[in-house]
Amino acid sequence: MYLPLTRNTIVSPVYKGGLSSDVSNYRPISLTCVACKLMERIIVHDMLCYLMSHNLISKQQHGFLCRKSTSTNLLETLNDWSLAINQKKGVAAAYIDYAKAFDTVCHDKLCHKLAAYGIAGTLLQWIRSFLSNRLMCTRVGNSLSTNCELSSGVIQGSILGPLLFVLYINDIVDLFPEHSMCKMYADDVKLYTTIECENDYHLLQDKLDDVQRWSDLWQLNISYENVIL
Repeated sequence: MYLPLTRNTIVSPVYKGGLSSDVSNYRPISLTCVACKLMERIIVHDMLCYLMSHNLISKQQHGFLCRKSTSTNLLETLNDWSLAINQKKGVAAAYIDYAKAFDTVCHDKLCHKLAAYGIAGTLLQWIRSFLSNRLMCTRVGNSLSTNCELSSGVIQGSILGPLLFVLYINDIVDLFPEHSMCKMYADDVKLYTTIECENDYHLLQDKLDDVQRWSDLWQLNISYENVIL
């Protein structure tokens, strides 16, 4: 009888900020082997060459890509806003963040999107295998937790994980027409539009509603914070 190969991962929690006693304020970084990282590096290089040559990655994405960064994201936004202000127009913006975005990616839906981008055959099978049948335990100091199964998410701390997430969220830009702009850095989405009349505010709200429906479809949870005014 065939038994699926199980991949064991040790996770090192990295503190992000906030209350240190809250486990949600730690990023789970997987410690993978060197041989695996080398293989991932080769695959990422070839995938990026293919994706870039066919213009498949949105130009609005500034995360985990060569010659893109938070600075390029801000510079493009500043340019758009400056042009709007010089034309005596207003700007309305909405900032969207996804809760545990890397950890909640659905593997089946991710593979569906990869196939739509032309990633198929042996490579798609390898990626599916890379994501499936994974066990993880958390190491704190010299102590290890019990193993648990990873049923969703891309592997944080891996070479391939960031590119897989970029492709998973890539098509969100298709929701926005020319009068609404979108800039992204990984899972951080910035949506803005120029304001010339009151109806433009309603158009922005319509786009936010579209984002909510898109997020529900692809099982990504928008992070909400209660703000006391």
